[in-house]
Amino acid sequence: MDLCRAARMTGSAVIDETRDRREPAAPPSAGDSRAYRDVLGRFATGVTVVTCAAPGGPIGMTVNSFTSLSLDPPLVMWSPAKSSHRHAHYSAAPRFAVHVLHAGQQAVADGFMRSAEAFHDVAWTAAPDGLPLMENCLARFVCQRVAEHDAGDHTIMIGRVTAAEGGEGEPLLYFRGRYTAVA
Repeated sequence: MDLCRAARMTGSAVIDETRDRREPAAPPSAGDSRAYRDVLGRFATGVTVVTCAAPGGPIGMTVNSFTSLSLDPPLVMWSPAKSSHRHAHYSAAPRFAVHVLHAGQQAVADGFMRSAEAFHDVAWTAAPDGLPLMENCLARFVCQRVAEHDAGDHTIMIGRVTAAEGGEGEPLLYFRGRYTAVA
């Protein structure tokens, strides 16, 4: 019986000392980004769509790099790739909204992965300043962008939460390169 299974059966915490004796893994190399991404994929994340108002109309982007940052003041962060065609719009937008998707919204996530203008498949309204606000999501955070930080091939966007609301349901999760659900 493996140690993890034994720990689940007994409810006790077990430390696998054999792992502690291994040599540390080599640092990720730029030439082997696929292997690094595969290791990062072992961390399950929620799936969000981040929206903003752009000069040509509303845009959205599927994002799994979203996290809370601070309770006081209420801050969140996410990190778009600099290579994204949408990056400049988010850098210029004074506000953005983060929509946490529920388990039934995989098609919404796929739509915004392919196109910035996938709003035809989702109910949404525009705030007075044009900020697109999706309806029927698990949670929504409306944010004032307060900072941007360079982070390699991404930019860390920090927003002060000006409104937050949550709904009921199970989250849409992403794990090892595919969508999954809470077991």
